[in-house]
Amino acid sequence: MGNNPGVLRRTVNRLATSAKEHEAHELQKGCVELGAVPVVELPDREMVRVAGTLRTVTLRPRAGVPALVAELYDGSGTINLVWLGRRQIPGIEPGRAVIACGRVTRDHEQPVIFNPRYELRPVGAE
Repeated sequence: MGNNPGVLRRTVNRLATSAKEHEAHELQKGCVELGAVPVVELPDREMVRVAGTLRTVTLRPRAGVPALVAELYDGSGTINLVWLGRRQIPGIEPGRAVIACGRVTRDHEQPVIFNPRYELRPVGAE
């Protein structure tokens, strides 16, 4: 590699990308083992079971009603879980592994489940 920072940067980026891809693959595998449908394969307007890790949890009012929105990542993509009328739910926090069930809809092409049934997985579970 010598003194060429471009070569070093490309090597580090390649290693980081392959680590992210490996992590995503492992997360997808774990979700399928839980009987979940990969987000990338979700059928529209069907009842589904999804599993993954919550990336973000935010409060976003919808039509004047509080709505807790959690972005769930399963290694293949993301889906928003939206609880209408809720400001917070104990255990629903970034980094938490969750299994959720409900009917998939789309909001600007983003898959969404409103008021899903959910199961909190043990901390550190995938």
